Amino acid sequence: MEGDGKSERGILYSPTNSQQTVSDDDEIDYSVKPEFYDPNLDDKDESWVRRERKGRTSDAVLSCPACFTTVCLDCQRHEKYVTQYRAIFVVNCKLGIGQARQITPKGKQGKRKRESSEVVADPADGERETIKPVCCSVCSTEVGVIDEDEVYHFFNVLPSES
Repeated sequence: MEGDGKSERGILYSPTNSQQTVSDDDEIDYSVKPEFYDPNLDDKDESWVRRERKGRTSDAVLSCPACFTTVCLDCQRHEKYVTQYRAIFVVNCKLGIGQARQITPKGKQGKRKRESSEVVADPADGERETIKPVCCSVCSTEVGVIDEDEVYHFFNVLPSES
């Protein structure tokens, strides 16, 4: 009976007979409640989120794409780029230290008139905006940026319904 992987006592053996395998069903005692199960946990979590939001509504709850840690409970979805969100209040986020970037905001870049080749607005050197990367505090994955007005812009997140 060694060819089928079973012995006379009902214990399964690995094909190389290097370790014994016992069925999980034989070890589970269904008469005892699991110690990590709380039937009221969903209700407790929902009331905590309501308290944190203070009555505000949100377009989504945002999570880190690498470790699924919640990074934002209260955010607004971008009107044009539907996979991007902005927020003021965040959780489980840290700033990337020493990694500030300078950008020229798109709305302030020079525009041309249709009839002529004159430039309507020329961006001055002082109109550049500084942004800093925002990372998940658990796994350090970059999830977005924060601007000079302290508004968080999330673009690398997993949204879920709020």
